[in-house]
Amino acid sequence: MPDRQAFAAIVYVLRTGLQWNALPRQLGASSTVHDRFQEWEKAGLFKALWQAGLEEYDEVQGIQWEWQAVDGVMTKAPFGQGATGPNPTDRAKTGTKRSMLTDGAGIPLAIVVDGANRHDCKLLCATLDGIVIARPQPSQEQSQHLCLDAGYDYPVMRLLVRAHGYREHIRSRGEEQTAKAIFPGYRARRWVVERTHSWLNRSRRLLVRWEKKTCNYLAFLHLACAQLLFAKVFG
Repeated sequence: MPDRQAFAAIVYVLRTGLQWNALPRQLGASSTVHDRFQEWEKAGLFKALWQAGLEEYDEVQGIQWEWQAVDGVMTKAPFGQGATGPNPTDRAKTGTKRSMLTDGAGIPLAIVVDGANRHDCKLLCATLDGIVIARPQPSQEQSQHLCLDAGYDYPVMRLLVRAHGYREHIRSRGEEQTAKAIFPGYRARRWVVERTHSWLNRSRRLLVRWEKKTCNYLAFLHLACAQLLFAKVFG
């Protein structure tokens, strides 16, 4: 099977959310496409695509490093094995949490996954360390700010954020709304990461985690991030 045909079939699975054995025959044999997916995942192709998309986006539009945001979201994982746990919001059913870092425009810079029962603050260090491209060093002239919700409001988290060279901004939703009402022109900055989670969920394969292996789930996440970036550059 040509690589282009196999890649198109993988993107089709990502966008529609169908199972591998339900892949339309005209797109290719499901076993062949799945084998190619596994081969490319082991080679790190999907992460490399995400990195290439970030580099292209940075050259064309520029990554907004000044304001960044982190937040986590939980999804169901009925067949997941690694990086799963009881979801406290879904009657303790098996679920996965993904923690994501975005720039000021909501461009995904880092993603890590763990069990749904893991608190957001437990994933913050891995998320900040997981940026897939070189991050510019902050300075007094070009400081970098990190926006977080109240779930990260712990002294140790503030120290962690500062150790990574950020200035922390931790506010609840109510405080953001109050500040917006009091100060004309105030711009809430944490919501962009929530919007990016919503963007990724448009790829229906990510709405529910069907992959048993964590590496396969991450591969689909990386591919969705790459698709988002190239759509913004060439769309």
